Amino acid sequence: MSSTTSTHFEAIVVGAGVVGPAIATGLARQGRSVLLVERDWKTPDRIVGELLQPAGVKALRALGMVQAVNNIDAIPVRGYTVFSKGDRVAIPYPHKADSAPVPAVKSCVFGSNDKIIDDSTLSSDEFENGEYEMGVAFEHGRFISNLRSIATQEKNVTALEGTVTELIKNETGVHGVFVKEKINGSDKTVTKSYTADLTVMCDGIFSKFRRELADDNVPTVKSHFIALKLHNADIPAPNTGHVILGNDFAPVLVYQTTPEDTRVLCAYDDAKLPRDPKKYLRENVLPNIPKSLQPSFEKSLEGPIKSMPNSWLPAKPNDIPGLFVIGDALNMRHPLTGGGMSVGLNDALLLIRLLEHIPSLSDRETVTEHMIDFHYERKNLDAVVNILSIALFSLFAASSPNLRVLQRGCFRYFQLGGSCVSVPVGFLSGTKPNPFLLAWVFFKVALYGVWCNFRDNGLLLLPLSIVQMFMVLATAAYVFAPYLLTELFQ
Repeated sequence: MSSTTSTHFEAIVVGAGVVGPAIATGLARQGRSVLLVERDWKTPDRIVGELLQPAGVKALRALGMVQAVNNIDAIPVRGYTVFSKGDRVAIPYPHKADSAPVPAVKSCVFGSNDKIIDDSTLSSDEFENGEYEMGVAFEHGRFISNLRSIATQEKNVTALEGTVTELIKNETGVHGVFVKEKINGSDKTVTKSYTADLTVMCDGIFSKFRRELADDNVPTVKSHFIALKLHNADIPAPNTGHVILGNDFAPVLVYQTTPEDTRVLCAYDDAKLPRDPKKYLRENVLPNIPKSLQPSFEKSLEGPIKSMPNSWLPAKPNDIPGLFVIGDALNMRHPLTGGGMSVGLNDALLLIRLLEHIPSLSDRETVTEHMIDFHYERKNLDAVVNILSIALFSLFAASSPNLRVLQRGCFRYFQLGGSCVSVPVGFLSGTKPNPFLLAWVFFKVALYGVWCNFRDNGLLLLPLSIVQMFMVLATAAYVFAPYLLTELFQ
């Protein structure tokens, strides 16, 4: 690990997960001195952050860091396949021609560092010259290791292992951090202070510093993911993310992370895990997933399982001079749609762009003005990804009869094909960041669900269908509208 005799930097970045290395790299390539502090530089082991949507790939390109997905046995992802009661519908990612380009940051892109290269699992030609947007799935830890390697190879980045215990602050704002470090690899520790013009907090889902923005700035947990890793699974639709729906369980996600390994994330719609998670998986989920997956799924139940809470946290404005909170410390959404890394990387990209033309980060007044700009400029992508994650989870979990009507309507809407697939997947992939269009499409889906319900019930049940229509539309509004208002106007 790097050692440093300097105690002042232009920027201190706390946390070397997905967002931290991107910010450290971008700032370093602007010629700024950066201290990158991480509690543990060992390869992390997490059960989410394994599928990067096209919007995240594009952000990495613009930062000149896209080769972080190379040489980790990553799997190219071409879209989704949704399964429901024996039926399936393919949802390919959008055409590149239908997506707005993401301009490169001039100081960050050089040589061919914005191009994916050929390796054992990824084809440069498919990613660079194919007509469709592409995502990629991988083992989270190996991806993080690549991001860290890119960042720490920058001559302006100093890497430090330690735990940030406190901010250095006074009435004028934040001026750095106190870091508890181990002494020469022993168990003894010493606390040192490091100062900076700007302190960037990327300390993740369990952030201890997000409350600096507001006392009530804490995430809400309403559901969980229970995770399995399948080995040599027989994948029904290779190179796509699988979304499996049913009446007896919340949605299940399936996607390959390496040629041999497949991640399964089983949602559980409760703030508390089931008393016996393996029993829940064996009795409620196993019988309802595609038959080709069942042998490897059942085998994986013999080993340990992991779980994690699914959190919701709307972003607060960064209005404290010298402090910038970003990534999961700032903003979280349901991981069902796999959009978290895309939001985080695009936030990092936006921050680098906003700071690009500021000669010195010591100009706190100008930096703070750009922080406020950041809060509003990020809203289109942030709102689409966050609202969609909650709306789709509510529909796909279908915990009430009205939501089941919406779920059936959503699946049948996808079966119509054409724009009924290409527009929604634009939201899902992060390549169509338009929250008002999302609202229009969501209620189109709700109306189509009502129409399908009328048709299924027939004339004899017309009075019931009319009552259900109002209840279903009210449910749709209840699911969607509060999150739209929160995301756009907070």
